[in-house]
Amino acid sequence: MEPTIDPAVIAAAREKLMKKGPAAQLGGAGTARRKQKKVHKPVSVDDKKLMAALKKIGCNPIPGIEEVNMFKTDGKVIHFSNPKVQAAIGANTYAVSGNGEEKQLQELLPGIINQMGMDNLAGLKKLAEQMAAQEGKADDDVPDLGGENFEDVSKD
Repeated sequence: MEPTIDPAVIAAAREKLMKKGPAAQLGGAGTARRKQKKVHKPVSVDDKKLMAALKKIGCNPIPGIEEVNMFKTDGKVIHFSNPKVQAAIGANTYAVSGNGEEKQLQELLPGIINQMGMDNLAGLKKLAEQMAAQEGKADDDVPDLGGENFEDVSKD
């Protein structure tokens, strides 16, 4: 003989279960309930796969590189300070990793001239012409002193 369960007890148990939240059960009927939902942190799987692929083609780290500059066609430069550089010369593959910053060419100018190619030198000439034009306008703003010599005035 089967024991009979009071429907009021079943309804109270179901109500108690619903108060715990709708995500209390993970699967269908007969599966164990989970106390709390665990949030998994994203694993850097892509980075590991990339490193494995670079190792497969024979990339070796190149020590001693202080900066890497990549010139874009719009006149901007992607600048890496103290990057990690790997190269596979036979496969003509270079990997640069690190924090890259996009900068204007003017910001890096004095120390970057020896790294520039022929196509970038044309852009540099345009930049020099713009700077000369701006300096010409700046000279016009200086007022005329009326021909006085400051040395003669200071002797008096």
